[in-house]
Amino acid sequence: MKDPWIERATLLLALAACVPAAGPAAAQAYPTKPIRFIAPYPPAGTSDILARIAGQKLADAWDQRVVVDNRPGASGSLGTEIGAKSAPDGYTLVLGSVAPIVLNPMFYPNIAYQSLRDFTPVSLIGRAPQLVVVNPSSPVKSVKDLIALAKSSKEGLNYGASGIGTLPHLGGEWFRVLTGTRMEHISYKGTILAIQDLLGGRLHVIFSDMPIALPLANSGKLRAIAVTGARRFPLTPDIPTATEAGLTGLVLDNWWGVLVVKGVARDIVGRINAALVRGLGQPDVKEIYTRLGLEAVTSTPQEFTDIIRSDAAKFSKLIKDAGITAH
Repeated sequence: MKDPWIERATLLLALAACVPAAGPAAAQAYPTKPIRFIAPYPPAGTSDILARIAGQKLADAWDQRVVVDNRPGASGSLGTEIGAKSAPDGYTLVLGSVAPIVLNPMFYPNIAYQSLRDFTPVSLIGRAPQLVVVNPSSPVKSVKDLIALAKSSKEGLNYGASGIGTLPHLGGEWFRVLTGTRMEHISYKGTILAIQDLLGGRLHVIFSDMPIALPLANSGKLRAIAVTGARRFPLTPDIPTATEAGLTGLVLDNWWGVLVVKGVARDIVGRINAALVRGLGQPDVKEIYTRLGLEAVTSTPQEFTDIIRSDAAKFSKLIKDAGITAH
């Protein structure tokens, strides 16, 4: 007579041996249904456009629908939080950028996610530095001129930005810290509104998002004096970096990338990464990005993770040195 306990133990061991196979099997079949791609900003903005470009390339690669879901609010934090609560099956992607992934958790401690705790970075999908622009009627023709003007003015200079903790705001504060000059931050509901006041002569300078300011600089409506990248930007090779122009160490890149909630199988992360790298390397994508004023870039998941960590350390120091608080 067989011992029932031995029979039960044998059955449990057999079942346990089958469990690990479920993960790889699911990964091998991925994707078998439409994929949701959360863009945490309104339609027609840069994040939305990039999500649609990347989503189409994934759909083409897999012959599976990728549906962009715009969830704007709280400077990108609302949609990002929704992504953090999604199932770890690879069927929800999140479009991340510097503000919701790096900066918002520093300024708003009640945010219900921590980027590298709750997400797995998959790949960068775009990058652009800020463009430092002035009114073309201004006597400022270089960063050295801007520094000289700031130091000669008792009242200091004013600059516009789309709110506290945004990259244009941090650019102005970084300039203030590096030069020891007075800089007054004027907050706007959007960078385009600040641009209008710069054109009207009511602001001295803006550290602007590249897609907004570059067309105006190319048309002569604004004067570009520097880019804030670590190297010269491919679309503006004649414009010096801020470091080259005298603001040593001022590197302020915005980037966009794809993330998934923590717990998604490594094989699925690899499949998404590979499809993005192939799709975004195609000539039509580079042409579209050029028109947007962006650089088409991709990365490994580890490279993207390292960038998030590096930016978090850099901006944390800047916020402390500049005494910036959310208010």
